[in-house]
Amino acid sequence: MKEYKEKVHEMLTTYKSEGINLLKRLVNERSVQNHEESVQAIVIEYLRSLGLQIDVWEPDINELRAHPAFVSTRETFKGSPNVVGLLRGSGGGRSLILNGHIDVVPEGDIAWWDSDPYEAVVKDGKVYGRGATDMKGGNVSMLLALKVLKELKVSLKGDVIFQSVIEEESGGAGTLSCILRGYKADGALIPEPTNMKIFPSQQGSAWFRIKVKGRSAHGGTRYEGVSAIEKAQKVLHHLNRLEKIRNEEITSPLYKNVPIPIPINVGKVSGGSWPSSVPDEVVLEGRLGIGPHESIHDAKKMVETSLLTLSEEDEWFALHPAEVSWFGAHWLPSEVEETHPLIKCLTDAYSLICKKEPTVEASPWGTDGGLLTNCAKTPAIIFGPGVTEVAHFPNEYIEIESVFQTAEIIALTMLDWCGVKE
Repeated sequence: MKEYKEKVHEMLTTYKSEGINLLKRLVNERSVQNHEESVQAIVIEYLRSLGLQIDVWEPDINELRAHPAFVSTRETFKGSPNVVGLLRGSGGGRSLILNGHIDVVPEGDIAWWDSDPYEAVVKDGKVYGRGATDMKGGNVSMLLALKVLKELKVSLKGDVIFQSVIEEESGGAGTLSCILRGYKADGALIPEPTNMKIFPSQQGSAWFRIKVKGRSAHGGTRYEGVSAIEKAQKVLHHLNRLEKIRNEEITSPLYKNVPIPIPINVGKVSGGSWPSSVPDEVVLEGRLGIGPHESIHDAKKMVETSLLTLSEEDEWFALHPAEVSWFGAHWLPSEVEETHPLIKCLTDAYSLICKKEPTVEASPWGTDGGLLTNCAKTPAIIFGPGVTEVAHFPNEYIEIESVFQTAEIIALTMLDWCGVKE
């Protein structure tokens, strides 16, 4: 690997303008849900220029619905293709998936942006725009790494499978479709914005809805009723206690810098119908964090069972229990042993390029890595440029240098992991 270090660096330096222009082109496309086709056309064009074997398809909604990990509100994926580029190895090496999602979250209120979210402004060594850090910058790192190896005429032993997928922000249907199409490997890298930290484990999550009952009455005689708002406060306190209990079970040193490894967050509260009436129902909606060691089923069951104990502190809940349901998206947790050889390859490449040891932590959020690790039996490591703190925010940006550094690291990791034919 060391003998290629300078060659990879020098070649990537010559691709600086090309890489920046590619990232700008990707950011210029508003690839929110249902609008991914135009940005995928740019990816296809680039893969074609590399001479890779290309596979393009629209995920089959009926096939996906038959899988227990499927989550989506869509009725069709027409006009929303997945794109795969295959670099065939000579044989005898380990295969690698390079997976990145091309979809982005909506831009939100334009007033909060200093420029058009899809203008891709280059300023002070950064590229600004929706999706720059989450995660088109990481996608460009992968594509540049592939270009370097092609230009160096390196013959890898193992296959490299580049995946540009849709729907990660909505539950991972794109990656699941890749798995159902047969794409699996000995390992996977996903360059989500980790600030170039290595995440071998990741939190999962599931959305919940809790209905809290009260009894309506006139506000002038509110003592005749039972306020669902007051009962909802007890539910919230209970969830806080449950969060504490669940997090006390997390002992992995990968979480030592994370204040709350698996939070329970209530993000929406609604209830009541009239200012002069005692509210008879409040609905709480939120996100349950799920540990890398847990199954989604077990984590949900723990919440449901715990809420039944509310009756022990308030008799009202014995006859009117809080009703829990699960809706919308969920992300599978995953855990890869820190001793996994792909982590060793990635760590060695990082140390060689950055001249220091990488930070290894657990991811505080979910990615498509949970699908790859659990459903494809392809251990997935999360490592990429950009920082989470600007993902989904106005004025999202990525530092150009980190995109190219990550490309160097990915290129050297491919050489080490897949092996080179002499």
